[in-house]
Amino acid sequence: QVQLVESGGGVVQAGGSLRLSCAASGRTIYDYDMGWFRQTPGKEREFVTFIWASGRLTRYADAVKGRFTISRDNAKNTVYLQMNSLKPEDTAVYYCAVRTGISIMTADAYDYWGQGTQVTVAS
Repeated sequence: QVQLVESGGGVVQAGGSLRLSCAASGRTIYDYDMGWFRQTPGKEREFVTFIWASGRLTRYADAVKGRFTISRDNAKNTVYLQMNSLKPEDTAVYYCAVRTGISIMTADAYDYWGQGTQVTVAS
């Protein structure tokens, strides 16, 4: 069973950048599709981005398209989320997870969630 640990969150000024990491242990993730979601208090977990196991296909939520980039390094068993031009509305806890279902953008289609990392964007 795979365990995921997110890191790299913090407090940043609007317009700044952060790079989140999602490190996997327990087994390799080279054959897993992976996703990033985010959640704010009282709201549903929201899709951010997705990457195929091969890395050749990605999808982004409209709210982050052009600002965020997902990537993976299967040799390091890690998935990354580069976040640029951050906005206060990007403030959330960010989670990575393994896609085990059919949907790409639905949290129910993912499993093996990490504990999340807090991103706070100050205006």
